[in-house]
Amino acid sequence: MPNPIPSVSELTLLKTLWKQQPLSAREVHDAAADELAWSFSSTRKTLDRMLDKQFIALEVVHGVNVYRPRLDKVETLAAFARDFGRRVMELEAPLPMAMFTGSKLVDQQELTRLEQMLNAWPDDDTEQP
Repeated sequence: MPNPIPSVSELTLLKTLWKQQPLSAREVHDAAADELAWSFSSTRKTLDRMLDKQFIALEVVHGVNVYRPRLDKVETLAAFARDFGRRVMELEAPLPMAMFTGSKLVDQQELTRLEQMLNAWPDDDTEQP
């Protein structure tokens, strides 16, 4: 699956799963509640859509359905950053790495990998739908 771009709400649920996995639907909902401020049924529907898109995987642990991310965090963030840079900011160059400084989502190794992926951007002629 090349460089999928999740919606903002899907990205919120992915970030929850990247921080801790596996999680039940209730655990995902509770962890994302402050950011999304929506009902549990909305979380379930979004998780179902994410399963259909193969953004996440479902397994049963001790009789409970739990979810794991299938999308690589750094690849997804790079695709999201590229899309934002191109479509929103109308940039023809990578976003500056200073934009990611202080992020609680990525560690130093992931930040280095993200920088490499974004710096490879000019050679990447693939367009997002």
